[in-house]
Amino acid sequence: MYKVYFITFGCKVNHYETECMKELFRGADFAIADSPEGADAVVINSCTVTSSGDSRALAALRRTRAALPDAVIALTGCYPQANREEAEQLPEADIIAGTKHRSRIAGMVQSCLAERRRIVELSDYSSEDIFEPLKCTRFDSNTRAFVKIQDGCNQFCSYCMIPYARGRCRSKPLDVLRSEVRAIAEGGVKEIVLSGINLAFYGREFGADLADAAEICAATEGIERIRLSSLEPEMMSEQLLTRLRALPQFCPQFHLSLQSGCERTLKAMNRRYTAAEYLALTEHIRSIFPDCSFTTDVMVGFPQETDEDHAESVDFVRRVGFAKVHVFRYSRRKGTKADKMSGQVPESVKTLRWQEMTAAAEEKREEYLRAQVGKTVPVLFEREKSPEFHRGYAPDYTLIKISRKNPEKSLRNQIISVIIEECGHDCCFGSPVGDLY
Repeated sequence: MYKVYFITFGCKVNHYETECMKELFRGADFAIADSPEGADAVVINSCTVTSSGDSRALAALRRTRAALPDAVIALTGCYPQANREEAEQLPEADIIAGTKHRSRIAGMVQSCLAERRRIVELSDYSSEDIFEPLKCTRFDSNTRAFVKIQDGCNQFCSYCMIPYARGRCRSKPLDVLRSEVRAIAEGGVKEIVLSGINLAFYGREFGADLADAAEICAATEGIERIRLSSLEPEMMSEQLLTRLRALPQFCPQFHLSLQSGCERTLKAMNRRYTAAEYLALTEHIRSIFPDCSFTTDVMVGFPQETDEDHAESVDFVRRVGFAKVHVFRYSRRKGTKADKMSGQVPESVKTLRWQEMTAAAEEKREEYLRAQVGKTVPVLFEREKSPEFHRGYAPDYTLIKISRKNPEKSLRNQIISVIIEECGHDCCFGSPVGDLY
């Protein structure tokens, strides 16, 4: 039996697609390896959102080839899809495939193992493309399952390669989602995270929306929690919020993509909302979900961003009061409008701005965690990683730890009420309601 090892970079969608590919390989009688040593094949699922993402994938490719000179190496994902000419020239990869035709990857590897011929399968997206029928019913965590229901993006933000790497918006049919979630629940998973490249556009092609997908999950026996991954602020309608509020399983953690808190920068980025609209939305959501949390992504060093623009963005992050912020430096991407803009910000300035934004974000995160002390929350406990603590997540995605008095006892995949007693740097500590032992 051949063994295949996976290396995955990037977003939750990429990780979901890796799990789907693992399922395809299992169906083709491959064993999934836990380490690259001794693997007959390695699949590298790449990301191209930033130049550092490209670099990490290419470094992994070179490192893998050096360590496994006789293995079949497949490079797939967003990097080869968006950088076709460069990818085709990579001598270390036996198979070059993009973000299309993932369902064929196991067959490609089988052919390459049998015939030792190079395979390049890259094709452009068109408006006729439909959602690729990938699904996964087995997850390594067995607690939380990320389920991709949407792919592609129509937004064309001026800095972003994703529409070129993923094509236009397309969605998983509702009946396919229903069947997949049912199978996941039968495997014991209690929490579904609905994911996509531009998730808020789900279902537009066939008259559905994101609430329909959430309601299907809620109606599935065994599913006790539902989360949403990254959302575009301008797509959060009143109807969607009302329908989500009616679902007891819905976890009110909203990852609303911000990118910048500066009005001028948002316009240059071709984002479809203003900072004022974003702030009003967070205030409205808080009125509907009093115990909600907001997380986001913020970019620093966008072309032509001045010190004043940056200060405006930092101040905005403080005003919203995010529970967590992923801060990253602007990365030039060939083929985007932003790459051709004048006023590119020096890397040294980007680093200083990243430090300032990160400090503001950490300040608000610590403030958010302190505000959780005294609350009683249901916690879904996950895989045991420490002999000292059981760990899991509250509905707002606060990491909660409780003392592990009995090393032999696992709370994995159980939902238990916990009183939060103190906060740490990146989590809260508490005690269970009632005696676990």
